[in-house]
Amino acid sequence: MKISIKYIFVLFFLFVAINLQAQKNKSEPPTSRILFVFDASQSMYGTWESGKKISIARNYLIQIIDSLEQLDNIQMALRVYGHQSPVPPQNCNDTKLEVPFMTGNAGHIRQKLRSLIPKGTTPIANSLELAANDFPACDNCRNIIILITDGIEACDGDPCQASLNLQKKGIVLKPFVIGIGIDLNFEKTFECVGHFYNTPNEEKFHEVLGVVISRALNSTTAQVNLLDINGMPTETDVNMTFFDHVSGRVKYNFVHTINYMGNPDTLIIDPLITYDIVVHTLPAVKKSNISLAEGKHNMIGVKTPQGVLNISCPGSNQYKDLDIIIRQSDKQQTLNIQKNSTNEKYIVGEYDLEILSIPRLLVENVKIEQNTTTNIEIPRPGIANFALSSNGFGSIYVETADTLKWVYNLDQNKTQQNIIMQPGNYRVVYRPKNTKQAIYTINKRFTIKSGSSKKIILY
Repeated sequence: MKISIKYIFVLFFLFVAINLQAQKNKSEPPTSRILFVFDASQSMYGTWESGKKISIARNYLIQIIDSLEQLDNIQMALRVYGHQSPVPPQNCNDTKLEVPFMTGNAGHIRQKLRSLIPKGTTPIANSLELAANDFPACDNCRNIIILITDGIEACDGDPCQASLNLQKKGIVLKPFVIGIGIDLNFEKTFECVGHFYNTPNEEKFHEVLGVVISRALNSTTAQVNLLDINGMPTETDVNMTFFDHVSGRVKYNFVHTINYMGNPDTLIIDPLITYDIVVHTLPAVKKSNISLAEGKHNMIGVKTPQGVLNISCPGSNQYKDLDIIIRQSDKQQTLNIQKNSTNEKYIVGEYDLEILSIPRLLVENVKIEQNTTTNIEIPRPGIANFALSSNGFGSIYVETADTLKWVYNLDQNKTQQNIIMQPGNYRVVYRPKNTKQAIYTINKRFTIKSGSSKKIILY
C-alpha cells in the first residue's frame, strides 16, 4: 500500500518540530517511545466497510510505522491482546508484549501485525497494567501509549484506574485511544482512559491515526508572563519549574528571560501534559492545572509582583557575616535568611525581620512595594571586652523595670572574651567556677556605644 501525501507532510512537520526543539532547548531532545497496544480479539474479524477490521487497522498502522522509522529519537514497541487463546473460554491474561522497544525494530512490528489472527477476549485494563513494565528505565524519554480497539473491557479490570496509575507513577503520558466503530453508548467509558477518538468509518480511522501520531510527537510553544502589580509582564530572571499535575514529577526548569524584543521568551514544551507551575520567587508562587492548546502559542500569566529589600549596617565591618531571618508577617516559618549588605527580591507584601545580632533585633511589618527598594539599616555595633578573674558562669541581660531579659551566655572556659553587641545598656551577672558560694556573684552594669569598645572587668 502506498504512503499518502498526508503522511509525507506529517513526516516533514515532525522532522522540523523535533529539530526546532533541539535547537531551542540547546540540549539533547528526548526520545519518544510509542507503545502500540493492538486489539486482536475475536471481534476484530468483523467486516468494516472495505474489509475485515483487523486488516484495515493493521494496514494503516503499518503506514504509520513506515513513516516513524525514518525519524530520529523515536522508538516503537507492540503489545497485542486477544490473539493467543480462543473464546470460549475467556482468558483475561491473553496479552503479550510481542515486540519490545529497541532501535530498528519496525520490520519486526510489521511482521507481527501481518501474522495476527483474532481469537480471544478484550483485557484492556490488564494490558495497560502490564504495559508499566514495557518501558525500560530512561532518563530522557517521553512514554506514549496508543491503544487501538473495537470493543470495551471484557474482563473485570478497570481501564480508567489502570491508566491513572500509569500516569501517577510518571510511567506514561495520558494514553491515546482509537476506537474502531465503538458503540456511541460506550464512548464515555474511554474518556477517562485517555485522549479518545471514535472512528465510525475507515476514512476517519485513517485520518485520526495521523492526528494522534502528530499530537503524540509534536511540541507546542508557551510564554510565561510574570505579572507585576499592574498586570504587566515585567518580572523576570527567576526559575520556573513545570510539574506534571498528575504524577507530580518535574518536567522542565527554565530561568525566565525577557528576550531581545522585550518580551518573555518563548518556551517549547510538551502539550500532552497538564502542568503545575511553581515560580521560585520569595515566597514561591504556584499556578495549578494548566492545560496547553496544541498548535497555538499559549500565554500563561502568573502574578509575581516584587520589590527589593536592602539590609545594611553603614560603617561597620563586624557585621559582614550577620544573618537576618525573613518571615512573612502572617506566618511563623522562615522564608529566607538574608545576609547583611545584600539585596533580595520579595513578593509585594509585609515581612518581619529578625536580625541575629547580640541582642537580636526584631523589625516588624516591613513593606515591600513594586519596583521599590526598601532599606533597613542595622545600628552600628560596639564591642564589649570582658576580663574575668577565672573561668566561670556569666550571662548578659537587658534590664527593664521589673525583669532581666536574657541576651547572651559567656563562654564558661574563657577569661578574655570580646562580644560584638548592639548599642544599649546592659547588666552582666557572673560567678567564678571555683567558688561554691552564691555570695561571690558579681553584678555589673555597662553601656555599649556605636563604633566604640567597652572593657568590663569581673573580679
